[in-house]
Amino acid sequence: MPITSSGGTSPVAWQPPGRDCGACGAPTCEAFLERVRRGEKELGDCVFYHAGTAAPRFDGKALRSGRDILGGEYDFVLDPLPGEVSARKIILPFRPDLVEKWGIEAGDIVVGRPAGAGCPVQHVLSVLHASLVSGLLTCQVVGPEVSRGGEFKDVEAYHIVGFEGIARTVRREPIFGMRQRFLPGYCMMNLTHTGVVNMILAQSSGLHVRVEDIRL
Repeated sequence: MPITSSGGTSPVAWQPPGRDCGACGAPTCEAFLERVRRGEKELGDCVFYHAGTAAPRFDGKALRSGRDILGGEYDFVLDPLPGEVSARKIILPFRPDLVEKWGIEAGDIVVGRPAGAGCPVQHVLSVLHASLVSGLLTCQVVGPEVSRGGEFKDVEAYHIVGFEGIARTVRREPIFGMRQRFLPGYCMMNLTHTGVVNMILAQSSGLHVRVEDIRL
């Protein structure tokens, strides 16, 4: 349910984007709104909140526009696989030996910044699979709330090797072997990524794709 707030000269109804990122300290957007209603939080505590009449830059309309925050075009949005909370993210820590040294395994929470791609945002990741041979971690982005008050392993910096998820076509559907521009559906920076599409599987949920050689 939207909340009405007095932003600018007239009240505006505002709805968070439903990303459940946890940056506000609440586990979900709905929980955040409930805390606002109780007076425990303010709308400005949400990193996506824009007072006034301008639409939030991360709302559903923006994701369908085919343009990111800088105006760059993208072909498709990468949504989660069924039952998951974000597109899968395959990463390689700058120190891949730590995966074996620290015994990182499925279910662990790992934090770090995708410095290899130049992203300034630290991500909190839930590990789905860890390779002791290569040090590759297949993860989901789960948001900072998960790391608060719990155990996590800080790898500090990593390279983004690939993404995997369901492609939601905006301008052009994924084409095998082509480098394409796409937007991870949970990207807090709302910046277009590029990568080579090296797997496309037609599923009942949509096109299950894997994209590698990621660049911003």
